[in-house]
Amino acid sequence: MNYKTIKAAQEAIQNGITSCAALVEYHLEAIQQYQDHNIFLEVFQADARSRATVVDEKIKRGNAGRLAGAIIGIKDNIVYKDHVSSAASKILEGFTSIYSATVVERLLAEDAIIIGRLNCDEFAMGSANENSAYGPVKNPLDATKVPGGSSGGSAAAVAANLCQVALGSDTGGSIRQPAAFCGVVGYKPTYGLVSRYGLIAYASSFDQIGPITKSVEDAALILEIIAGFDPHDATSSQKPVPAFAAMPAQSKPKKIGYITTCVENEGLDPEVRAHMQTEMERLRNLGHELVPIDFPYLDYLVPIYYLLTTAEASSNLARFDGIHFGYRSPNATDLESAYKKSRTEGFGTEVKRRIMLGTFVLSSGFYEAYYGKAQKARRLITNKTLEALEKVDFLLTPTSPHTAFPLGQDFQDPTVMYLEDLFTVQANITGIPAIALPTGQHSNGLPFGIQLMGRPFEDAELLAFSNEILNN
Repeated sequence: MNYKTIKAAQEAIQNGITSCAALVEYHLEAIQQYQDHNIFLEVFQADARSRATVVDEKIKRGNAGRLAGAIIGIKDNIVYKDHVSSAASKILEGFTSIYSATVVERLLAEDAIIIGRLNCDEFAMGSANENSAYGPVKNPLDATKVPGGSSGGSAAAVAANLCQVALGSDTGGSIRQPAAFCGVVGYKPTYGLVSRYGLIAYASSFDQIGPITKSVEDAALILEIIAGFDPHDATSSQKPVPAFAAMPAQSKPKKIGYITTCVENEGLDPEVRAHMQTEMERLRNLGHELVPIDFPYLDYLVPIYYLLTTAEASSNLARFDGIHFGYRSPNATDLESAYKKSRTEGFGTEVKRRIMLGTFVLSSGFYEAYYGKAQKARRLITNKTLEALEKVDFLLTPTSPHTAFPLGQDFQDPTVMYLEDLFTVQANITGIPAIALPTGQHSNGLPFGIQLMGRPFEDAELLAFSNEILNN
């Protein structure tokens, strides 16, 4: 029952080969087999089974939604009414949401079946899924390797066929990098295309919810359903939602800009570099024009990203203090110790590191030197990126400099891990859409791939082109 697309699963249901109930049982059994990989934090067995029965009846009556038969997992920072949502943090242990995220409501309205919540880096802060309060996730393709982060559980679940589709969140590459490490498709929409209402915030001007799938076709379908204006989210766009799932064939050759500082980067694995050259030649053979793009700002992207996201994180996470929300230390003796001990005991090391960095860059005397300059630099990067996209249709880079690295790898300098986001943060800094496509396999047996970025709100064009080149 490893269907490559939702459409294939639906056709099997229509032909009497399977049913929603049978699909749920299949995936529940698969989840059990991968239990030691720590991919799911909670499986909604009773919910999924009862919902499958209802959806099967709707299919028989002919009034089922567009996602009838789709089994979906959601990252643990996306809330679901009457279910626990912890952002993989001790500070939200046992927190039950009183409402559902807009994306969850839209999936359920189309008869999707949500099978469980997926492990992730705590508050989506990490590139390996080793920062979870509930332990690391293992890559299903090689259990000694990380699945990537922060949406590592989401990518691992799809790669291992524990669900057909998963939702993740992408603040600096958290959908695309794990998708590359696990050999699946990861899509980060244009900022504002998908409502963030119900996403436990890390950095509000960077965060976007998006799908991780086995095919571009499914990514387009899920995006079409979850996208669109939401009065609960003031940053959501009021532009009409295109028919992403239609993905018409490309009528004319495209101009693809390859960022030379990425393709020729010294930190690239030699096989990844060779693959990039092969892919570029393949695109030329398909009739597309490859254009070198000079972008001398690559080394500034990660510092800009971390200065701004940590500042936003220190503000967003201030509410989790043991008084307003979250874990309260049993060792607290007065108000001050309640704040100090609850946050010290409730947050993990990486989250505390980023909160402290963010608080520092926002502090009196340092605000303009760090936060102010980073905001100006963000505008510069955005302008230069959009200028490049006026000359070409898409920008091409590797998704990650290498394949999945070993679990428990000891980094003496914790900031080394931040360079994992080198090629992916540009899309979040600028708000443009980006997709990770699994196009290569390393001699070590692990997957890797390419990243394409498009113009703001031209997600339909990016998806259609990605689908064409992935299937050619």
